[in-house]
Amino acid sequence: MIDYQPLYDSLLDVQADAWVQRLPGAIAQAFDATKHGDLARWQTIVANLPELTASRRLPDAGMMQIGGYAEVSDEVRSGLEQQLKGLAPWRKGPYSLFGITIDTEWRSDWKWDRLKNHIAPLAYRRVLDVGCGNGYHCWRMFGAGAKMVVGIDPLLLNVMQFHAVRKLYGEAPVYVLPFALEDVPGNLKAFDTVFSMGVLYHRRSPIDHLLALKDCLQPGGELVLETLVIDGGLGEVLLPEDRYANMRNVWFLPSCDTLVSWMKRCGFTGMRVVDVTTTTVAEQHSTAWMPFHSLHDFLDQQNPRLTCEGLPAPKRAIIIANSA
Repeated sequence: MIDYQPLYDSLLDVQADAWVQRLPGAIAQAFDATKHGDLARWQTIVANLPELTASRRLPDAGMMQIGGYAEVSDEVRSGLEQQLKGLAPWRKGPYSLFGITIDTEWRSDWKWDRLKNHIAPLAYRRVLDVGCGNGYHCWRMFGAGAKMVVGIDPLLLNVMQFHAVRKLYGEAPVYVLPFALEDVPGNLKAFDTVFSMGVLYHRRSPIDHLLALKDCLQPGGELVLETLVIDGGLGEVLLPEDRYANMRNVWFLPSCDTLVSWMKRCGFTGMRVVDVTTTTVAEQHSTAWMPFHSLHDFLDQQNPRLTCEGLPAPKRAIIIANSA
């Protein structure tokens, strides 16, 4: 089990008492195996992972590495691989765990490479990663010097994948909690840097999401926002009639100028678009660790510049701003 007391102590240092008071009960309730059909199985997998000590731990490597191939026997490695495959599908990564390469759906390291030279140094910062998946980027943030990293994600499989990686890594001030942003108290103002990557377009109210992110930041703190965008000028927004790239829960895809104007209206300052990149099937694809349909299947097979619905293919922007 993860010891959350260092997390509580760090949050108390920044007067986040309201959240600390809620967290123990909320965490216990989220991990109640009677409320989720697969949770008990996932918990058993994590509990039965071998107790290993890694001579090498590289949280800031593109392929996050824990241990090496020669540090375990073939029998142990084979068993560990089967256990980790029991937590599939793996969407964020990649990872190398005692010689086992987890080839994830997303090359999440590419996104990190696009933003890492544009953000404020993370050394000694408290960082929140909203919608963090299995915590891959949380480890990159920790590897970049963050004092503490808290990821939140409501999907329990993602959280259990993080628990598996953290058990193999060992103690670290990195946590992934089974919550959505709506579960975080308002006006928290506890974090120096907040990341929201791949979340905004899933929100029915992007303005409410931006305001909630701002509530998490200390005055002067930095927001790193990554989201789907469209080409166009100020005021242009795509609202899909139904699905977008086969995803049901996609709401607003703004132009970069429109998104910057939303952020300004929400009280952010210093907005700067630091990257706009079209997502390719090299960056998002099916693998042995995520064998289901992926981006290739959701594009127009005759024209990859369009989705299967005939909408503009995924293009993602990174915008950095500060809380006033």
